[in-house]
Amino acid sequence: MIDQKIIILISFGYMSLLFAIAFYGDKRAQINKSIISNPYIYALSLAVYCTAWTFYGSVGAASKAGIIGFLNIYLGPTLMMVLGWPVLKKIIRISKINRITSIADFIASRYGKSATVAGAVTIIAVLGIIPYMSVQIKAISTTFRLISRDSHIPLTTGLAPIPVLSDTALYVALLLAVFAIVFGTRHIDATERHEGLVAAIAFESIVKLVAFICAGLFVTYGIFSGLGDLFAQASLVPEISDLFVMEMDASTFVGWYNGLFLSMMAVLFLPRQFQVMVVENVDEKHLKKAIWLFPLYLLAINIFVLPIAFAGMLKFAGQTADTDFFALFLLMAEQQKGLVILVFIGGMSAATGMVIVETIALSTMVCNDLVMPVLLRLSFLKLAQRPDLSQLLLGIRRASILAVLVLGYLYFHFVVKYYALVSIGMISFAAVAQFSPAILGGIFWKGATKSGALSGLLAGFFIWGYTLVLPSLTQAGLPLQNFLTHGPFDLELLRPQHLFGLDVELLGFSPEAHAVFWSMIFNIGLFTGVSLFTRQSEVEQKQAILFVDVFEYSVEAEKSSFWRGTASVGDLRSLLERVLGRKRTKHALKIYARKNQINLEEELTADAGLVSHAEKLLAGAIGSASALVMVRSVVKEEPLGFNEILNILDETQQAIRYSHKLEKITMDLEAANERLTELDRLKNEFISTVTHELRTPLTSVRALAEILYTTPDLDRKRHQKFTHIIIKESERLSRLINDVLDFQKIKSGNIQWEFSRLDFREVIEDSMVSIGPLIEEKNIDLRLRIPETCVEISGDRDRLIQVMVNLISNAVKFCNPEQGRIDILLAVETGQMNVRIKDNGIGISLENREIIFQEFRQVKDTSRGRPKGTGVGLTITRHIIDSHQGKIWVESELGKGAIFMFTLPLVPSS
Repeated sequence: MIDQKIIILISFGYMSLLFAIAFYGDKRAQINKSIISNPYIYALSLAVYCTAWTFYGSVGAASKAGIIGFLNIYLGPTLMMVLGWPVLKKIIRISKINRITSIADFIASRYGKSATVAGAVTIIAVLGIIPYMSVQIKAISTTFRLISRDSHIPLTTGLAPIPVLSDTALYVALLLAVFAIVFGTRHIDATERHEGLVAAIAFESIVKLVAFICAGLFVTYGIFSGLGDLFAQASLVPEISDLFVMEMDASTFVGWYNGLFLSMMAVLFLPRQFQVMVVENVDEKHLKKAIWLFPLYLLAINIFVLPIAFAGMLKFAGQTADTDFFALFLLMAEQQKGLVILVFIGGMSAATGMVIVETIALSTMVCNDLVMPVLLRLSFLKLAQRPDLSQLLLGIRRASILAVLVLGYLYFHFVVKYYALVSIGMISFAAVAQFSPAILGGIFWKGATKSGALSGLLAGFFIWGYTLVLPSLTQAGLPLQNFLTHGPFDLELLRPQHLFGLDVELLGFSPEAHAVFWSMIFNIGLFTGVSLFTRQSEVEQKQAILFVDVFEYSVEAEKSSFWRGTASVGDLRSLLERVLGRKRTKHALKIYARKNQINLEEELTADAGLVSHAEKLLAGAIGSASALVMVRSVVKEEPLGFNEILNILDETQQAIRYSHKLEKITMDLEAANERLTELDRLKNEFISTVTHELRTPLTSVRALAEILYTTPDLDRKRHQKFTHIIIKESERLSRLINDVLDFQKIKSGNIQWEFSRLDFREVIEDSMVSIGPLIEEKNIDLRLRIPETCVEISGDRDRLIQVMVNLISNAVKFCNPEQGRIDILLAVETGQMNVRIKDNGIGISLENREIIFQEFRQVKDTSRGRPKGTGVGLTITRHIIDSHQGKIWVESELGKGAIFMFTLPLVPSS
C-alpha cells in the first residue's frame, strides 16, 4: 500500500526528531534549566506503560471478550496511582536518599546492599521482560510488513517460517538497539537520570495518544455515522452483541482480578516504570498531579478501543483476521494512507518508547548488579587500579542492550508469533509481580531479611518459569506435550499447568492465573517464613531501619553515617574519578564541601559523612552493591554493632526533634513579632485618626465661636446657622470621646452594665430620634419594618441604642451618595430576635468581612478616601452584642451594599 522507502524515511525522520528532543533536554539539564521539571511531563512519561500491547493488543482483546478483555489492565494502574500514592511517595523518597539507580538496586540496597540479591533480581527482570520486549518487535515488524504490501489487504499476519536473515524483525531489533544505545548510554552519570530521554518519552506519549484518537474518530465518524450508528449495527450481530454483556462466570472472575492484580504490580515494578516513576523523578511534588493525570491519559487512550474492535468485526465479518491490527486494516480498507502512516508512527512510538526505556533500565541493572560485582571480585583484572572505568561501564551497558534485544528477537521468532499480544504481555507482568513481596514487605517490615527475600524471589521465579513459560514453548516445537500431560517422571502432581493437582477448570484458572497463584504463594510464604527464622547482618539492620522509617530520618540521612574507620580523601577522590570522571567528581565534591563548609584540599582524612557521600555517588553510577565493594577497597572499616546503630539513630532522632522545636519556637517568635509590629502600626494609625477626628470639629467650633464673639451684631439667620453647627460638632466630639472611653473600658474590663426588661422596638425608635437628623441631611430613603407586638428582651437600653446608632450611622456613611437607601428589619424567630440593617453602598469584600470587627480596622475606599470615625465603633458594637449572648455578622459583596445582622435572645414567656 505504501512504498517501503517512504515508510523507512518517515520512521528515521521521526526517530531523529526524538533524538533532537532528547539532545535538547540533556543540554538544558546541563545548565540547570530542566525542561522536564513539571508534573505534566512527569505524568506523560509514565504513559510509557502504554506499549504496543495497548495500541494494538487492547483492540484484539476487546474483540474477543468485550470490555472485560482489556479494562482491568488500565484500571489496575489507576487504582495504584489513586490509592497507592503513599507507597509511591515512600519508594521515591527512599530512592532519592540512597541514589537508587534501578529496581534491582532498590531491593539489593534494602537487604544489606547484597550483590547476590541484586544479581537475582536482574536475572528475573531480564528473563521476565524478554517476552514483553518481543511483543514490541512483533508489533513494529508486523505493521511494517502489513502497510508496505502492494497487493490486497492482508488480514492475517501469517505463521510461515521466515529465515532469520530475511526477517524484518531482526533488523527492527538491531535498529532499536542502536537507538537505545544512542539515547541512554552516551555517558555515565552519578544520578543515572536521563532528562532528555524523559522529554522524548513524554513527546512519544502525546504522539501515540493523538494517533489512536485520530484512528478512532475516523472509524467512528468516517466509516460509520457516529457511536450510535456503530453500536446499533453491532447489536444486530450476535457475535458482537454478546460482548455487550459482562457475564462473570468463575473463569472471567478469576481472570479479571488476576489481570487487575498484575497490572497494579506492573505499573510499579516493571523496570521501565520504576525508571520513569522513581529514578527519573525530579520532584516528589509532581506525584500529586500525576496521580490523576496518568489515569486520565489511560482513559483517553482507551476510549476508542471498543468502537475500533466492533467496527473491525463488522467490516471483516466472516473473514479470518488478526484482530490486534483492526485499526490498521480499517484505515487501509478505506485507502486512508495518511492515517495509516500516523497510526504506524503511533504504534512505533508505543513500542520504541517501551523498548528504549526498558533496555536502558535493564542494561543499568546488568552492568551494576550482575557484571560489575563479578568483575570487581576477580582480582587478576585489577579493576581497582584502572584510572578510568567509565568506558568499561559504557561498553557493558551497550553490550547488554544489544543482548537483551537479540534475545527478544529470538523469543519472537520462535514463540511470540503463535500468540496474541496480550497473552505474551501477561507473562512478563507475572514475572515482575515476583518483586512485590520483597519490595512492599521490605519498606514496611523491619524484620524482612536478605535470606527471606532471596528465597521468595527464587521460588516465585522458578514457579513462574515452570508453570507459565515452559508450557508456552510447546508452540515453538519443543517436544514437551508428554511432560505437560503427565508431569516429570509421570508425577501428575507436578504437571506444570495443574500443579499439585489443582483443578484449574473447576476454579476457572487461566494459565496466567494458575502461575500467579502458585508463584505468589511460594514467594510470600518463603519470604515471610525464612525472614522469621533468620537473622539480619549489621548492614541489613541499618538499611531496614532507614527504609521503613525513611520519613523519620530522611532529613538527616545525608549527614548521618553508620560507619567507623579511616579513609583518605585522596583515595576516595581517585576512586570517584575512575568511575565518574575527573570533571564530574570535582563538581560533586565541590558541592559537598560548600554544603558542609569544609576545604577538601586541606583535609587528609575523610570523615564518615564524606565516605557515605562518596558511596552514594558511586551507587548512583554503578549501583549500591558494587559501590559498597569499591568503597571497601580503599577504606579500613570497623563495622558497627546493632546497638551502636540504634544509638546513632536515637541521636539523629533527638537532633531532628530538637531542630523541630527550635524551628517551632522561631516561627512562634516571628509570628508574635509580626503581630506586635502590626498592633503598633494600628495603634499609631488609631492615634492619628482620633487626633484628626478631634481636631476637625474643634477647629470648626473655635472658628464659629470667634465669629459670634467678634461680631455681636450678626444677623439672626446666620447666628442660628453658626449655633446649630457648633451644637452638631459638639455632639460629634462627644461621640468620639465616648467611643474612646468605651473602648478603654472594654479593654480593661471595667464597663458597667444595667440590664432590664425592655421592648426592642423602643430601642430602634430611640436610636432613630438620635440619628434622624443625619438621615434627613443626607436625603436617604429609610425603610423600617418592625412587628406590631412587643419584642421583649433583657438588656442594657443605652448600650443597645449605641449598637443601633453605630450600625445605622455606618450605613449612612457608606450609602450610595446619589440615591441612598437603608432598610431596617426587626423579626422574631424561635427563641431570638433578628435585626437586619441593609444599605446600597460600596459593599465589603470577602477578606474584609471579619477584619472590620477588629480594633482600629477600617475598610478604605479609594474613591472616597479615609472614612470618618475612630475605627473602634464596630469593635464596641460586637462586644456589646456578645455581652448580651447574641451574635453579629455581615453579608456583602463589593458593589452590592452590605447587610449587618445581629441576634439577641428573647425573654422566655411566663
